[in-house]
Amino acid sequence: MNKRWYDIDPTVSLAVSLMRNANVMTQYKCADLIVKKSKENGIDLSENVITDAFNYVLRRWYDTDQKIAEAFEYLKLLPEALQKEVALELIKLLQEEESN
Repeated sequence: MNKRWYDIDPTVSLAVSLMRNANVMTQYKCADLIVKKSKENGIDLSENVITDAFNYVLRRWYDTDQKIAEAFEYLKLLPEALQKEVALELIKLLQEEESN
């Protein structure tokens, strides 16, 4: 069975699932966090990668919004240990947003 890239780690999978069910403003806060953490860890996307990633057939829930799609490209490029660390921060942010 082919797993989605974020299903490899249960923590990352949970963060993505929670983010999917959040409202769009919370999703944007999560996207900002992902990009910030990625750039702090040396991950940077060229404009071409972002544009190319957004121009193919939209199959995934996060492909419909360029900001969120870009954030997921960053998250995907992080090493697994950093993906998990960012996922834990996302879960915390999502819990805080839900309680407000």
